[in-house]
Amino acid sequence: MAFNDFNMDSHWLPFTPNRHFRKDPRIFVGADGMIFRTHDGREVVDGISSLWCVGAGHNRKPINDAIKKQLDTLDYATAFQASNDQAFLAAEKIAAMAPGDLNKVLFCNSGSEAADTSLKVALAYHRARGEGHRNVFIGREKGYHGVGFGGMSVGGIPANRKAYGTALLPRVDHMRFIHDPANAYIHNQEPVSNEDFLAELENRILPLHDPSNVAAIIVEPVAGSAGWYLPPKGYLQRLREICDKHGILLIFDEVITGFGRMGTNFGADFYGVVPDMLNFAKCVTNGVIPMGGVICRDKLYDAMMKTDAPEHVIEFFHGYTYSGHPVACAAAIATLDVYRNEGLFPRAAEMGKVLGDAFHSTFKGLPNVIGIRSLGLAAAVELAPLAGKPGKRAYDIFVDCFKKGALVRPAGDVVVIAPPYIVEKEHISRLVNTLADSIKAHA
Repeated sequence: MAFNDFNMDSHWLPFTPNRHFRKDPRIFVGADGMIFRTHDGREVVDGISSLWCVGAGHNRKPINDAIKKQLDTLDYATAFQASNDQAFLAAEKIAAMAPGDLNKVLFCNSGSEAADTSLKVALAYHRARGEGHRNVFIGREKGYHGVGFGGMSVGGIPANRKAYGTALLPRVDHMRFIHDPANAYIHNQEPVSNEDFLAELENRILPLHDPSNVAAIIVEPVAGSAGWYLPPKGYLQRLREICDKHGILLIFDEVITGFGRMGTNFGADFYGVVPDMLNFAKCVTNGVIPMGGVICRDKLYDAMMKTDAPEHVIEFFHGYTYSGHPVACAAAIATLDVYRNEGLFPRAAEMGKVLGDAFHSTFKGLPNVIGIRSLGLAAAVELAPLAGKPGKRAYDIFVDCFKKGALVRPAGDVVVIAPPYIVEKEHISRLVNTLADSIKAHA
């Protein structure tokens, strides 16, 4: 099937340069395991888990069968004033995987909705405790928390914010970014830095707003969307201590790091830090059906249940039409079973070392390479930008790799590979060698 068989006049693609895409479209029509099939009959290795989503690989029969069975049993049921059996089963399974007393699951449909949900929980929790004046949020430069107005406000990627001006939340501040240029090459280990990346939080941001006014701090354990930037050793542990000292809630956005990417259930497990809320999406259903959610510590739920209002009154005025959708929940249950039964999280940790070794042995010394970062089953190569054209070098390399049968992810002037957990060594070799050839071709 040729691309001109598609009428492209109606579809506005998200986060895509649509003008260029229409001239040179990239359209998938099938997928199995690690491999996509394109509209023009080619095979492309999925080197990014289809945007960090497809941990178990494509077209997994146990997941497909669970979805089909659920469609024949209960296709949809309202989430308001009623629920469905799959939602309770999925919540129980997810809560059991979470660390500490993260036991209460609020379902939504995406990482963006999870971010906004967690911010609303924070405000409602403090209000229920009689501290409604806590309404300041703190995010981080280059952080990504989806595209809702709350998530954009605490997010720190300029291009995602600049068009929306005063519509962003007003009482928000941002911590400095976590990357130390001295740690340009990070190989399967936590970086150690002489920089104090939390000094500004303690010495300027919190005093400026007064800690008693701050509701929550939200961070990604690893800055995934910005280009796989890793926190310095001890950073998240100290951030937890600062939040505890001042009664501030700590939110981990684990839409990318959750469900196996770090070789553990969550990034919280990898770093040994229990947040007050943990946002998830993507790999929870293997990307097959949209689902997101927020896992909350017991104290947040308990505070909202301690109310003098009559029992018929809703405690938390929030939710979505498709919260806990029975088919999405069935997909999540089956997906998490596949991860466990096939040992895919430990496998991700094992293959992450292979990926990191390949990145550092192949890319170091290539033209325009100024940094390499690997940890978990993801790795990034940072490139010197073209003068006056930020992001173009990485974008051109992405397009070139696609034409050569490898799907990689450009993020500014960084190129990331984060394959499904079923990846084999030959897939890694193909992805890395294709990317290396393209980096040299675009020197």
